[in-house]
Amino acid sequence: MDEEQKNSAPPQPSLAREDPPRRFDPSRMIGIIKRKALIKELAAVHHAECLALCQELLELQRKWEEPYVETKTIEDLRKETSRPTKRQKRTR
Repeated sequence: MDEEQKNSAPPQPSLAREDPPRRFDPSRMIGIIKRKALIKELAAVHHAECLALCQELLELQRKWEEPYVETKTIEDLRKETSRPTKRQKRTR
């Protein structure tokens, strides 16, 4: 029985997991090139979308700052248009 167990024992796990080295297959290159092209296209679309969103954000920031600038200038104009004093101080 000992001999039967030795002969029928499954191979060691380390030997079963090793894959034989693969040879170069040119047909696989076509798939790699296609995936690479798809990744580049996706990156270009993502980049264009990011640029569009950044441009929109910049426009919104400018619009948000406009009323603040206008309000500030109006207040400054009110201060500048205040009447001068009737009597000026004499210098000694």
